[in-house]
Amino acid sequence: MVICGGDGTVNAVVAALQGVQVNIGIIPMGSGNGLAFAAKIPKQTTRALEIIFRGKSSFVDGFYINEAFSCMLCGIGFDALVAHEFAKQKRRGLQTYIKVAAINYFKARPYLFEIVLKDSKLQVEAFFISIANSNQFGNNFTIAPQASLNDGLLDIVIVKKMNKFQLPFSVISQVTGINAKQQLSDYTEKKQIIYLQTDSLVIRNPDAAPLHIDGDPRDTSKEFTISTIKDCFRLLQDC
Repeated sequence: MVICGGDGTVNAVVAALQGVQVNIGIIPMGSGNGLAFAAKIPKQTTRALEIIFRGKSSFVDGFYINEAFSCMLCGIGFDALVAHEFAKQKRRGLQTYIKVAAINYFKARPYLFEIVLKDSKLQVEAFFISIANSNQFGNNFTIAPQASLNDGLLDIVIVKKMNKFQLPFSVISQVTGINAKQQLSDYTEKKQIIYLQTDSLVIRNPDAAPLHIDGDPRDTSKEFTISTIKDCFRLLQDC
C-alpha cells in the first residue's frame, strides 16, 4: 500500500487499515509530512520510491485521543488554533503556515489544563500541549527531540504560560534538545516547558482549547483520554 499525501491522508488510511497485515509506504506530498520526515523518508518522489521498493518495514506505534486515531502528533491550544486557521486558507504550503502562525501568535493566550498520570496530577496554564509519537510538527520542525516511533511511549510537551516575548526562546530550547525529560512529580514553577514520556494520560480542558490531530482541525472536548497503540502498523523505511 502506497500513500501519496501528508499526515492527514496517512491518518485516514492507517486508521482504516488497523489490524490488516500490509506494509505501508509514503510518498510525502503534504504541507508538513511530519511522520514521513520522522521516519527519514525524503520529500523527493524518486528517493521515496526507492525506499518503498528497497526499504524494510518496521512497526510504528499509534495512539487514541478519546476515540480518534493519531499516527503522529496531536496538539491542544495554540498550535491547534493555527491548524484551524490554516485549514481555511486557499493556498497551502510552508509559507502560508508561517504567515498564519505569525498572525495568530499575537492573539495567543494560555489555557487552563489538568494533567492526570497514573501516579500524579498537575494543574497548569499553558499555551499548548503536544502529544507526540513522532518527533516533529512537520517540515523537520522538531518539538519532541527524544520521541521514537516505536517505543510504546508518547512524548508530552507542555509549553506553559509565560511572557510572550520569552515564548520563542523557550520553544527553541525545546526544539534543540536542551530541555531534559522529567517526571511530573519533579515539576517546578521555574520550568517553562515540561517534557515527559508516558504510555497514557488524561488531559482535562475546561477552557475548551482547540484540538488538531495529525495537523487536521478536530472538534475539541472538555476531557481527553489518551493511550498508545503498540505496533500499530508497518511502515516502509530506509534500511
